[in-house]
Amino acid sequence: MIVEVFKTNVSRRREANKLLEAIHKTFNNHKANFDLEDCDRILRIQCDEGVFCSKTLMTFLNEMGCKAEVLTD
Repeated sequence: MIVEVFKTNVSRRREANKLLEAIHKTFNNHKANFDLEDCDRILRIQCDEGVFCSKTLMTFLNEMGCKAEVLTD
């Protein structure tokens, strides 16, 4: 299992739900959720099997109008 955490510019629950639906539809083996109350508006993505590519996901999110970057310690 791989978990990646992203800092995003998503601020509205409606926008987050739209993105989550698109992520789950496009990346079948990924589970995602937002924490919009966090100051970084966190997007967590879990991949239980297969390959996880942060760059592919960031490109996908960018195409959906969301800015995202991998959150580092």
